[in-house]
Amino acid sequence: MYGSRANSRYLSTFRNQSSLLLCCFAIGCGAIVARLTYLQIISGPKNRMIAYENRTRSILRPPIRGRLLDRKGIVLATSSLKYNLYINPKTFNSPEWPRVRHQLSELLNLSPDKVEEYCNEEFKKNDYRLNVAKNLSTKQVMNFFERRKDFKGIELDIETLRSYPHGSLAAHVMGYTSTLRREEYAKLKTEGYRIDDRIGRSGIERAYESTLRGSWGGQKLEVNALGKVQRRLENNVPTAGADLQLTLDFRLQKAAEEALRKVKKGAVVAMDAQTGAIRAMASHPSFDPNIFSPAPSIRQWETLDSVRAPLVNRALRGFPPASTFKVVSTIAALESGKYNADSKILSTRSFCFEGQCYHDHVSLGLIDFPTALAISSNTVYYRVGLAVGSTELLKASEQMGYGSETGVELVFEESKGSAGRKKGSEQDPSNSGNWSSVDTIVSAIGQGVLEVTPLQMARLYAAIGNGGWLVTPHLVEKPTVREAVGLKLETLKVLHKGLRKVVTEGTATLLNDSSLPPVAGKTGTAENPPYADHTWFAGYAPEKKPNLVVVVFCENSGGFGGTVAAPIAKILLRTWFQET
Repeated sequence: MYGSRANSRYLSTFRNQSSLLLCCFAIGCGAIVARLTYLQIISGPKNRMIAYENRTRSILRPPIRGRLLDRKGIVLATSSLKYNLYINPKTFNSPEWPRVRHQLSELLNLSPDKVEEYCNEEFKKNDYRLNVAKNLSTKQVMNFFERRKDFKGIELDIETLRSYPHGSLAAHVMGYTSTLRREEYAKLKTEGYRIDDRIGRSGIERAYESTLRGSWGGQKLEVNALGKVQRRLENNVPTAGADLQLTLDFRLQKAAEEALRKVKKGAVVAMDAQTGAIRAMASHPSFDPNIFSPAPSIRQWETLDSVRAPLVNRALRGFPPASTFKVVSTIAALESGKYNADSKILSTRSFCFEGQCYHDHVSLGLIDFPTALAISSNTVYYRVGLAVGSTELLKASEQMGYGSETGVELVFEESKGSAGRKKGSEQDPSNSGNWSSVDTIVSAIGQGVLEVTPLQMARLYAAIGNGGWLVTPHLVEKPTVREAVGLKLETLKVLHKGLRKVVTEGTATLLNDSSLPPVAGKTGTAENPPYADHTWFAGYAPEKKPNLVVVVFCENSGGFGGTVAAPIAKILLRTWFQET
């Protein structure tokens, strides 16, 4: 009886233990199945990608950036090839390394210890390819290929850098490129940019970034657990960027920049008066965009960031236009109906109004508008300004494109200037304040709140020369875009006669040269206290049907427009018309 109960208890315990074991086994199997389900089904795509990436390596190939050419095909910007040397880490850790290191030291003209040091530094950054040397010389590249069998595990790779073969020539037009900043990469990586990519920072390089940059390519390689390449999985050829043909004329651009060296600071714009195609745009001082490939040194950056501001494109910055603005005052006088082509205005040595007196350099009595433009009589335009009023001056100024963007591709660098609006003036009723008679008087001769860029001025003088059409300045060849400004024929005739008279018997007789076609234009001398005066010349040629408008601005040059700016304009005109 006792034995029977003991056996029963034993069997019961055994069954309980078996059930427990079976339960544990079932739980374990369930856990395994759940884990496998998670790994294979839920996380399957991710894990397959990780496994794929562990067995593949990508070697990226940058695109060749598009070239910039002048209007006749001369290369202004291109891409240069830079040869870099890379070592497979397996080679670095192999018994062959001492021999290879010795060969490298001879090729690179470095001590074996220095080669070792470079490789150790690179190994900390990258365990796939070690960059042991950059920018190899042509001789080193040739030696490498001649002794290729001695350099097993070593690769020669090509990198492209932006190159400007003519140095600083047209630097402000072309601009420069530099490496992406980390915060920029975070925004641009979805557009195909890479962490060490370069991007246009200014000029055409920036304006046409999407056209010039191209797209990356590269190889995808399969490697084994030891990192040895097994086969090539993909080979995507980089897509080169498109070339751009600019409207610039190489010879004229070069002449403009050389002529500007006669002054400390200034700008030149030369443009087709009929189409708006810019033939030269120069700003002085300038810079060499090559220093941004790969990057400027500290000393170079200090020069770029100095008070001389060589990075600033002065052709797109606003300055007081001085007497070159008298054509706008003439337009306001004739278009308003207050004056006509036969009107005569008093020219005196001084003009007094509301207790203030303003002086002039000439006194010729009653003269017409062409004569007033030729001799640049200030007192004539003081009287005209007061007679037509500030509203008519502003209307004419804005009608001729002042105070607005020109339409040039470099809009992100362009100042709108000021057509003559003064904060708090009667011309801007939303603000309190007064526009005084002094403001009107000085505006009529191009001083005061007026600010005009050399490019805006080129556009205005082109409109006078071509019969009343405001062209759209452009640096890349495109169809002509222009709009009529609606000037009366009488107004145009007075302006044409006056601007030609400036050259034949006025302040720019230097340009009345038989070696040149008939030139028409206007000089200007702008006060800029406490500094020296600015000087201007704006004009066009040939007089009857101009194909070139030239504007010269000399910042704080001192002197007069006819003696400082006009000689620079003469160099450009002579260069252009001798060539064409």
